[in-house]
Amino acid sequence: MATTQTELIPPPQVPLGTQGFQVSKLGFGCMGLTGAYNDPLPEQDGISVINYAFSKGVTFFDTADIYGGSGANEILLGKALKQLPREKIQLATKFGISRRDVSRLADVTIKGSPEYVRSCCEASLKRLDVEYIDLYYQHRIDTSVSIEDTVGELKKLVEEGKVKYIGLSEASPDTIRRAHAVHPITAVQIEWSLWTRDIEEEIVPLCRELGIGIVPYSPLGRGFFGGKGVTENVPAVSSLTSHPRFQAENLNKNKNIYDKIESLGKKHGCTPAQLALAWVLQQGKDVVPIPGTTKIKNLDQNLGALAVKLSEEDLREISAAVPVDDIAGSRYYNGFDHISWKFANTPPKV
Repeated sequence: MATTQTELIPPPQVPLGTQGFQVSKLGFGCMGLTGAYNDPLPEQDGISVINYAFSKGVTFFDTADIYGGSGANEILLGKALKQLPREKIQLATKFGISRRDVSRLADVTIKGSPEYVRSCCEASLKRLDVEYIDLYYQHRIDTSVSIEDTVGELKKLVEEGKVKYIGLSEASPDTIRRAHAVHPITAVQIEWSLWTRDIEEEIVPLCRELGIGIVPYSPLGRGFFGGKGVTENVPAVSSLTSHPRFQAENLNKNKNIYDKIESLGKKHGCTPAQLALAWVLQQGKDVVPIPGTTKIKNLDQNLGALAVKLSEEDLREISAAVPVDDIAGSRYYNGFDHISWKFANTPPKV
């Protein structure tokens, strides 16, 4: 049974990767606080959500220089950190996506040159108003730049004390292996949920071979398993209005998936969101999902997923309830799938 709101279990501290980095087993993705799936929260409300998450044991916070436009998300998180003990926080941010037109999701360029890496790091440190970044990810892979050059510059930032650990996001197996040969990669952030499982065949085994932690983003299917588009409407301002899986025809088919998880949730005494998140949480000790929300009640619900205990048989039953081939619509926004890990191979060494 999931715990009630007054019995929330703080997430334990667990190793992420094999380089000594410790984080809370459940992280918090900050992207939505400055607008993505909903209207941006007022600044103080966003800070309050972050503070509340910390008060419940969440210490691993994830942002990126592109979130909110003009670094707004990093600025917000930086202000929240001023109210928290920095030494107890694991701060992750990212570089690598440059959006030319903030009104067009697909209108982006990917950059990974050494000069760009350094300039982004310096800018993020300033916006966050911190002396170091705990985990610095390359947000997407620049296929015009050798990964050895990109990670080589990240290695220098580690040596200078500006970054503690290095991560990759949406990187292919070849890219991960080559990057890890230059400097240990601590974590790979990648989409993983009940309805996005394409990393299980290659990415997950490779990360475990190399001792790399796995940080699933969108573990609730961009809110779908929390009822987005099913029990509640998708806001008109949400980027989900252009997401293939939330288009009317696809969404009507995918609602059958939600119904199955809702039924299984009742069996385990929890909500569909808690069951979906518990499924991700229990994929391995090296898995640390980072669901985000703008609502305290949803944050409490996510924390409640830590109390949902699933056996191997339960995990198989839940997986079988969501056949990958039954999911309607691709996992990426139209015109944006070219930057997923399947397209993220870097050019050969020269």
